[in-house]
Amino acid sequence: MNIKQAKEQIKNAMTAYFTKDDFGSYVIPVEAQRPVFLMGPPGIGKTAIMQQIAEELGVGLVSYSMTHHTRQSALGLPFIVKKSYGGKEYEVSEYTMSEIIASVYDMIEETGLKEGILFLDEINCVSETLAPAMLQFLQYKIFGRHRVPDGWIVVTAGNPPEYNNSVREFDIVTWDRLKRIDCEPVYDVWKEYAYKSGVHAAITTYLDIKKGDFYRIETTVDGKSFVTARGWTDLSDMIKLYEKNNIKVDEKLVSQYLQNKKIAKDFSIYYDLWNKYKSDYQVDKILDGKADSGTKIRAKNAKFDERLSILGLIIDSITAELKSVCNKEEVIKELLDCLKNVKMALTRPDCDAVAEIEKQISRKEDAVATGSRAGTLSQEKRFVLKCTVSNLESIKETLIREKPSDGNEAFALIKADFDNTTKQLKKDAETAGGKLSNVFRFCEEVFEDGQEMLILVTELTVSYYGARFISRYGCKEYFNHNKELLFYERQKEIIGQLETLDLQE
Repeated sequence: MNIKQAKEQIKNAMTAYFTKDDFGSYVIPVEAQRPVFLMGPPGIGKTAIMQQIAEELGVGLVSYSMTHHTRQSALGLPFIVKKSYGGKEYEVSEYTMSEIIASVYDMIEETGLKEGILFLDEINCVSETLAPAMLQFLQYKIFGRHRVPDGWIVVTAGNPPEYNNSVREFDIVTWDRLKRIDCEPVYDVWKEYAYKSGVHAAITTYLDIKKGDFYRIETTVDGKSFVTARGWTDLSDMIKLYEKNNIKVDEKLVSQYLQNKKIAKDFSIYYDLWNKYKSDYQVDKILDGKADSGTKIRAKNAKFDERLSILGLIIDSITAELKSVCNKEEVIKELLDCLKNVKMALTRPDCDAVAEIEKQISRKEDAVATGSRAGTLSQEKRFVLKCTVSNLESIKETLIREKPSDGNEAFALIKADFDNTTKQLKKDAETAGGKLSNVFRFCEEVFEDGQEMLILVTELTVSYYGARFISRYGCKEYFNHNKELLFYERQKEIIGQLETLDLQE
């Protein structure tokens, strides 16, 4: 299965394991909860999906690579204690708490999260001395004399033997204690993640043209040659930082992440071509509906590879616009939650409006801190929470400046600020919707009903932000090219309408 399907399988298993009976006990006892073993090639996103699952389930996450552990660090260090048996005193070996188990307790203390995931990577690469203890751990969730706390699920991962010379083959006894999930790299699945996380458009467009370059591991006379999903993702992050700092992206940089000489060279050449197209086609003008006739004629007469690059540039730019609107919606939802609490507090005659806003700021800052410590806070959620804090700080400054005489006056100021924020969102959504319509008009004129239009509709359909924006605000041009509306109806069921943005409720 692909990594998306594997994520769903693991998430379902976690949901089942976290299920409690009427007396508050786990339906499946801890010792009967088979650890999940995620088997797959390196760099396909095994660790990334664990972070996503923890965030979506609202639980903690502790991660360890078992290749870094000796028997002592995993089990704990021995020490001597004196015990009495039958009236006689004996010296007995005990063990300090395992570093791994202790880190779970630390997470509980720091975050207050009683449930979570203990993720142990490279578990089939443990040392020979640690292997017997791992078998006991997989069966009883115990290292030494210390057990994984109730409520914490064990998930493990490893690479097949062909990818790692250190892999130890498990016997049937071990496999019979694991819930095994095998997964393989699939570009189309990774691309959904790439759109949501903002992977550089030059990479996704290049891989649309050369899908075979997405994941490749080969043995040559010079040794191992490989390109992985992780490599493309990390390269994307570095390219964006190089561009931000006006540093040239060249083959020397690319080859540090794509360790296949031919693919690194091909992408480096394409990246230069991508930048040329970006300059030549002036995508901002296309989004504004102001593309000149020369641009349209060149696009119409371009070869298919160049057309795909143009589409990639357009889709990247319009997705950024739609993402901005979606993020602002999330900020308003967070802000609405905070301000409803403030409104309720303002009914008390002795309430201090500034102090109540400060409480809400602390709540959101605590959410950022807790999520960061738990390792489950996505970049998107962090951004939304920080923007919410910024909005609350602005409201606080208004209250300090205006010095309202009572709760009613304070709430009037707060509501006016919130109303301005929602009005601006509506304007931004209208602007983004207009740009989306301009994209369709450009593609209709230049590409007519060719493959490019099908690609545009498909990419907007699978794009998280494209799907969300269209399900919320619609787009008649999109629907004209997707007449069955199956996507729209399905997305309405999944996403639904956002709650009414009315502070008076």
